Amino acid sequence: MLDKILIANRGEIACRILRTCRRLGIRTVAVHSEADAGAPHVRAADEAVLLGPAPVRESYLDIARVIAAARETGARAIPPGYGLLSENASFGRALAEAGITFIGPPPEVLDAFGDKIKARSVARAAGTSPTPGTDGPIDPADAAALAAEGERIGFPLLVKAAGGGGGIGMQLVQKADGLARAAQTCSDRGKSAFADARVYLERYIESPKHIEVQIFGDGRGGYVALGERECSLQRRHQKIVEETPSAAPFFAGPAGLARRRALWEAALRVVASVGYVGAGTVEFVASPAGELYFLEVNARLQVEHCVTEMVTGLDLVEQQIRVASGEGLSPEVWARAGARLGVDGSSGDTQNGAPAGHAIEARVYAEDPAKRFAPQPGRIARLVWPEPAPWLRVETGVEEGSEVTPYYDPLLAKIVAHGPTREDARARLGAALGATALELVGAVGPAATNLAFLRKLLASERFVDGSYDTLVAEALAKAK
Repeated sequence: MLDKILIANRGEIACRILRTCRRLGIRTVAVHSEADAGAPHVRAADEAVLLGPAPVRESYLDIARVIAAARETGARAIPPGYGLLSENASFGRALAEAGITFIGPPPEVLDAFGDKIKARSVARAAGTSPTPGTDGPIDPADAAALAAEGERIGFPLLVKAAGGGGGIGMQLVQKADGLARAAQTCSDRGKSAFADARVYLERYIESPKHIEVQIFGDGRGGYVALGERECSLQRRHQKIVEETPSAAPFFAGPAGLARRRALWEAALRVVASVGYVGAGTVEFVASPAGELYFLEVNARLQVEHCVTEMVTGLDLVEQQIRVASGEGLSPEVWARAGARLGVDGSSGDTQNGAPAGHAIEARVYAEDPAKRFAPQPGRIARLVWPEPAPWLRVETGVEEGSEVTPYYDPLLAKIVAHGPTREDARARLGAALGATALELVGAVGPAATNLAFLRKLLASERFVDGSYDTLVAEALAKAK
C-alpha cells in the first residue's frame, strides 16, 4: 500500500480522498492556492503546500509546482480526483518522469479518451457504436464541407470541441444556416479552454437520456462494471442530480435487464481495448426508445461516484489506491460486478451485480436557477446540514464562513440518500434538502443557491415517474 499521497484537488473531492486515506493509514499532503489557504481540505491533511495565487493556471494547474510539492514532502503518489489535472496526459507523463505514481490510467489512455474524436474511433473499433456524426475533425471555415456533413447527419445536430468537457465548446444547431457560426464559436472556445481548435459534428438525439457505466481495470488484465448511473438532470450540459440504478422505462422488465447488461459489457469492451487501469466512467446517450450510443470516457472518478458506493458498499477511492499499489481489486469488487471481462479478453460469468437498494445524489451549488444558473460568489453566513443518518451522506469542502470565490466551480456539496426503493431514496433526499439551511451573502446582499430548485426537481412529475431527460431541469427553471 502507498504510504504518502499528495492530493492535487480542492473542495469536496479533496476532503473525500482525505477521508479514505485517513482510514487506510496513508499520510496526506494537500496543495492549495492563496484563496484556499484556510479551506477544510488544507486543515484536514497531514501537511499542506502553497502552490500560488488564486487563478488555477497559477496554482492547481501548474504541473511543475505540483510535482515540486510532491518531491518536497516525499509524497509517492497522486490520485486524479476530478477536474483540474485529473485527465491531463502531460501531467501523467511528467509524474512518470519524476518517479511519482499516478493513481489513474496511463498517459496513452488519457490521450485516447481526452480527445473526443479519437475516443469515438476507439469505441467503434471495440464494436460499440458512437452517436452518428463525422469520423474526424471538420474545418469550421469550410462552408461546403460543413453543409455536406450537416445534410448527411441531419438537423438538429451538435457541434463539439474535440478537447471539450463539462459542456464547454458544445452547441446545438437546429438549422443549416446556423451551422457555420456555431462551428466557429465552438472552435474558438475549444482553443481558449483546451488549446485545441478542432471540432466535429454529432447527431442530436431528441429527448435524450444520459446514462453512464462505472468501470474498473485491475491493472492485471481484468475489468469490471459496477452498474450504471443516470445523469439526465442537467443544466448547461452539466449534471445536478444523479441516481443508480437508472429508472429509465426502457430498463424495465426482462428485456430491460438484457439491455442493461449489454450496456455494461459494451462499456467493458471499450476500456479493455486500450488496456485501461483504475477507475473510469463510460458515458452513453440514449433515445426514448432505449437506443444507446457511446458518448465519451471520463478517465477518473465522477462527481457522482457516491451513489455507486451507496448501493455497492464499496469505497471506490480505496480501490483506486489498491490498483495503483499493485494489489488489484478487492474480492468484494468482483462480487459486486454486474459484468466482467477476463485477462484473455473473453467475457467472464455475468455476476448478479444487483444493487442494494437505490441511491440519489443532488449537487448543491452557489448559483441562481432564475438567472440561467449564473454562479453566485459570496460568503457562507449560515450553514446547517441535515442530521447524520446511516442512509445519508453529505460530501462537502466548505463550512460556515467559507468564501465562495469566482475562481473555482461553485459546487458547495453533494447530498446523497440511499433507500431500499427509489421512492424511499427520493423521499429521504427531499427531507435532507429541506433540513439543510444555507445562507450566502454576496457583495451587494443575499446571493442565491439552488437548494429550493433541487427540491422542486425531486418533486416534479417527470422525475417521479423516471421519464425525465436532459431537457427537464432547464425547462423547469424557466417555468413560472
